[in-house]
Amino acid sequence: MSASAQLRAVLADALTEDGALTDPKWRRATEIVPRELFVGAYFEQVPDSVPTRYRPVRQGASGWLQGIYTDRTLITQLDGRTRPDDIADGTAVAGSPSSSSTLPSLVLRMWQQLDVRPGQRVLEIGTGTGYSTALGAHRLGDANLTSVEYDQVVGAAAESTIKAAGYAPRLITGDGLRGDPEGGAYDHLIATCSVRYIPMPWLHQVKPGGKLLVTLSGWSYASGLALLTVTGPGTATGRFLPGYTSFMLARPHDRPPRPALALLPGEERHSRIDPETIGTWTGSWVAQLAAPSAERMGAGAEQILWDVSTGSQSRTASGPDGGWTVVQRGPVRLWDQVETAVRSWQAAGAPHQEDFGITVSSARQRVWLGTEEGPGWDLPI
Repeated sequence: MSASAQLRAVLADALTEDGALTDPKWRRATEIVPRELFVGAYFEQVPDSVPTRYRPVRQGASGWLQGIYTDRTLITQLDGRTRPDDIADGTAVAGSPSSSSTLPSLVLRMWQQLDVRPGQRVLEIGTGTGYSTALGAHRLGDANLTSVEYDQVVGAAAESTIKAAGYAPRLITGDGLRGDPEGGAYDHLIATCSVRYIPMPWLHQVKPGGKLLVTLSGWSYASGLALLTVTGPGTATGRFLPGYTSFMLARPHDRPPRPALALLPGEERHSRIDPETIGTWTGSWVAQLAAPSAERMGAGAEQILWDVSTGSQSRTASGPDGGWTVVQRGPVRLWDQVETAVRSWQAAGAPHQEDFGITVSSARQRVWLGTEEGPGWDLPI
């Protein structure tokens, strides 16, 4: 048995023991598909670097193969253009991750959550390195899988490696938010990028009764994984799933370029919530739902919300009396919106994301807490 095959078996054992891998057929795909073929060189984050820097790990370098078979996301591109092999001397560089090979436990958990039946057709949004696509092709069959990649360079590399691995699903390079440019009647859709709202073409390309497994995110980079059922043309409803799921935003949904932040004076008052609340996983999610056009910065008691489009800002701090203060500026009172949402969530017991649901139509996309009649927030369609 080769070193790669041994490491694949070890990874499959670990994922099975952790509960991430429960279906024997998906386990077999894990044991067969060589992740190193799809990843090659990758970036490792330099600990404690400010701004964050990444060091390339060359194919064949010491520890490279072992790193491939750890359960972690491997960054394969920065800033939409820089790949590890572009760094000639191997020095650490700054940049924003723009393509990656998602950690295997998340990829496999999502494929299993989609619960694809034999013969069903799946549309995958975000081919990336092609590892998830190859797993899907192995398990479902080439004819039942179509995958769309936005980045031409990434898509071409994935096509080459998927073919080299012995698989031939239908591959498309284009805007994944438009789905399959030829249309189609798919049984399910799975997205390996995140979006601010559900694109309408996705709903029209999945049959009624079919499933969409999609990560909703935003400019504050909070996220939640939703499993929706298509209920009719352009309509769907579903719930958010337990766990912690995070993907890079689809590039057309990413935050536009902005100037450097300048904190300006505004109106000050007492904050009715502890600002640290929106630094938690679900607290940040609720804050993002309440202020979807804002970007969240800061930490602890010192939280900053900034909506570049309106010039609105809010910033919090610890108060002298043991409470907290907030300074707000601009036409949108961001902290007012966040306070109201967080207090509604806290009144419901501050549940995790599986207590949230989503209803989608061509006119409105609404995330709600508890039931459709409960507190809710419109997504920025």
